[in-house]
Amino acid sequence: MKTRDLATIVKAYDIRGVVPDDFDEDIARDLGAAFAQLSRASAIVTAHDMRESSVPLSRAFAEGVLSQGVDVVEAGLGSTDMLYFASGTLDLPGAMFTASHNPARYNGIKLCRAGATPIGADTGLLEIRRLAEAGPLPPGPRLGRARTGDMLAPYAAYLRDLVDLRGIRELRVVIDAGNGMGGHTAPAVLADIPLTIVPLYFELDGGFPNHEANPLDPANLVDLQGKVRETGADLGLAFDGDADRCFVIDERGEPVSPSAVTALVAVRELAKHPGEVVIHNLITSRAVPEIVAEHGGRPVRTRVGHSYIKAEMARTNAVFGGEHSAHYYFRDFWRADTGMLAAMHVLAVLGEQDRPLSELARAYERYSGSGEINSTVDDPEASAAAVEKVFADRPGADIDRLDGLTVSFPDGSWFNLRASNTEPLLRLNVEGRDRAKMEHLRDEVLEVVRDRIR
Repeated sequence: MKTRDLATIVKAYDIRGVVPDDFDEDIARDLGAAFAQLSRASAIVTAHDMRESSVPLSRAFAEGVLSQGVDVVEAGLGSTDMLYFASGTLDLPGAMFTASHNPARYNGIKLCRAGATPIGADTGLLEIRRLAEAGPLPPGPRLGRARTGDMLAPYAAYLRDLVDLRGIRELRVVIDAGNGMGGHTAPAVLADIPLTIVPLYFELDGGFPNHEANPLDPANLVDLQGKVRETGADLGLAFDGDADRCFVIDERGEPVSPSAVTALVAVRELAKHPGEVVIHNLITSRAVPEIVAEHGGRPVRTRVGHSYIKAEMARTNAVFGGEHSAHYYFRDFWRADTGMLAAMHVLAVLGEQDRPLSELARAYERYSGSGEINSTVDDPEASAAAVEKVFADRPGADIDRLDGLTVSFPDGSWFNLRASNTEPLLRLNVEGRDRAKMEHLRDEVLEVVRDRIR
């Protein structure tokens, strides 16, 4: 059999591609067998999202696992963080079938070891690719056995034990599930809590008929913002397709930055665990480490990406970690990311007092940020080098290369320029003490980057 090339679908952190052009049931079956061999576990737990291709792909994957004599626990329909819960509570490796926020024609697999420990390119994913590329692995001495396991109810109960919302004041919350898995998990988690939920797009539909389930794109927040204003809601929540990320909208219909949510949750976690480490990636607001330190915590800065965050959380035993992309990681949740738990912390903060969310959030938003700006370039490294040459000699400029190019200035402004792992893009994030300073620095950097394009 001719060796296949899976380089296009095996990414740095997961497996993802267009179905069936790049990713089909035969590939899923071989990946399942390879994962079974790598994990050397007695069983593997699986779950899947609402995409049309998710059930057949997950079943084919299970066939591959079973062929190696490894059992399968099928958790069925669920969010990615529900799969992490299953992996953690059952102490089994896990496989979640989802393409997260990608369009309908995509699907993929997020893999983890027992205890929801991440698997990336340098921790097993490339070995899985190598085994699967060689074609079907020979069957084991026996077939594994498959069984179903309901994880939604225990997952919901576990989260409610971590954040008790029963005593909060009555809140009206609009939840935009984007036809993704938030429409399945939110009603279970938020039952019997003093909330009036206004649902938007709770119908599970992997075709995403209303908008893409990608809250990073402001266009996909417009419906939620409008409904919050229309209904006089206290806040809005937007989940991505597999519901592991959550974006927050205040009562005015304005976004609350993920950095502010990170700081807010960090303060709550530090109140329970004084002096602990809190992780933040290098493009979250500088307000995050300031606020963590002010509340007695120890801020630790990392590269962008969940594998780096989780590894640093394990190394430092951090209590919490947050990213600009609205991924939030909790030690009490096997150091895995769960947007639902972060949302519950926001609901608790808001419901335990009478001020509106916009006023609460203001205490955590000290700077003006640009958001992520992407520029398509022929040579990302050369463009970044040109930017560094321009700014290296500025008075007080501090340069580090933990992840791309970060240049910081004495007045508190900074920018980070990172190359995309998968596209010829440079990603720019800028922050300043006020909007005018941020925009001036942003425009200076973009002028250098885009002059090279011209």
